[in-house]
Amino acid sequence: MSQSARAVFLDRDGVLNRASVRGGKPYPPATTDELEILPGVFEALAALEAEGFVLIGATNQPDVARGIQRREVVETINERLMAELPLRDIRVSYEDGESPRRKPNPGLLLEAARDYGVDLAASFMVGDRWKDVEAGRRAGCRTIFIDHDYDEPRPEPPADFTTNGLVAATAWILETTRTGGTRDA
Repeated sequence: MSQSARAVFLDRDGVLNRASVRGGKPYPPATTDELEILPGVFEALAALEAEGFVLIGATNQPDVARGIQRREVVETINERLMAELPLRDIRVSYEDGESPRRKPNPGLLLEAARDYGVDLAASFMVGDRWKDVEAGRRAGCRTIFIDHDYDEPRPEPPADFTTNGLVAATAWILETTRTGGTRDA
């Protein structure tokens, strides 16, 4: 398969769906009843899909390894997101601790790129935590940081673009690709 597709890799919690913030730190929904897709996400993803982007979720879910969450619940949440949003796939790292698949390492993105014929240099990673941005950078993607002002480290070096939500991130992606923007855009 040729590496010609462009992708937008999307963190799940805080990008696609609302993360609950406690003590300045984001947490995933604990149940499907808590799952709330953020405003504008469907329209933003539809616009990206219309421009030919492959849309792939990439999420760390270490609470499974920690025994705090059941894998079946994570999979049910992902299935619901896949049913309601134009996502091609959601890749999950269930590991806790160092793993090639767990962001900030790029394993999830590299696997998806191989499986879907994605040109990483023509692709984007959108996330709300420094680990998302670093995974995108390590994979060779342009990076977008959705800043929810969490009480945790920010991406260093900064992402290619920082904004407050997926709608603005999508506008930047579309403008950048339509105008042939570079990493420094």
